[in-house]
Amino acid sequence: MASQALPARGARLGNPVAPGLVPAPRWGHHAGRGPRGGEGTDGGATGATVRAVVLALPGGDALSTRRRSPLAAAVIRPLARHLVRAGAAEGVAAHVVHYRFRGWNGGHAHPAEDAEWAVGEAVRRYGDVPVCLVGMGMGARAALHAAAHPAVGSVVALSPWLPDDPEPEPVKQLAGRRVLLVHGTQDESTYPELSLRFAERAKKINREVCRFEVHSDGHSLHQHRSEVFALATDFVLGSLLDRPYARPVADALAAPPPLGLRMPLASGFGRALRA
Repeated sequence: MASQALPARGARLGNPVAPGLVPAPRWGHHAGRGPRGGEGTDGGATGATVRAVVLALPGGDALSTRRRSPLAAAVIRPLARHLVRAGAAEGVAAHVVHYRFRGWNGGHAHPAEDAEWAVGEAVRRYGDVPVCLVGMGMGARAALHAAAHPAVGSVVALSPWLPDDPEPEPVKQLAGRRVLLVHGTQDESTYPELSLRFAERAKKINREVCRFEVHSDGHSLHQHRSEVFALATDFVLGSLLDRPYARPVADALAAPPPLGLRMPLASGFGRALRA
């Protein structure tokens, strides 16, 4: 792939998931450009000042220079909407990141570059606000890589694609971040054993790492979608807004491995919180 000329295509942020939230006025505000010159989009409307940002990173393929997958973006958008509905009153905004290419593409790691650009673009638009990266599959891997950006305070990795390569996935960039991994025990696309190994390595350098297992669920986490959404919302808003975490999340973060890295996601998790 290194010998092939890649299309000149830019990463960009989709329109804000919550149209009532807009960036606070800033001097010199203008359209941003992603890697390789792609135009950013603003797309705000009148509403509350944004105080925290969620960047949703869709899944993708191992190798592909095709354009981004609209289907992958559609899969993660409902979670972004759910997060904004829960946090809009406190100034939480969300964008889906549109990659330059559909694939990770080996050492190019294009989605990770695009995720890091997206964090910088969010800071340029909204100012010095905390950012949470929420990714699924390949997007989860991109989120974990892009956590090195100083604006990133937390990461949610759903069904993360973490290949069993000779060169281990980096974890040093997660120091000082709050990290949640969620994996279905029946996932046959991105293996839960690999995310457990990754979490064990990350936990050695960062105590604020936890991992939940969704028993009997697969890669899409569709069977227990309401519980997964509730778990992600509790973690994201707790991290961005400094809210107390639900007891299971607090326990998972505090527990030594392997307990806090193999925490079962209880059936009815969201309902139990509202009870």
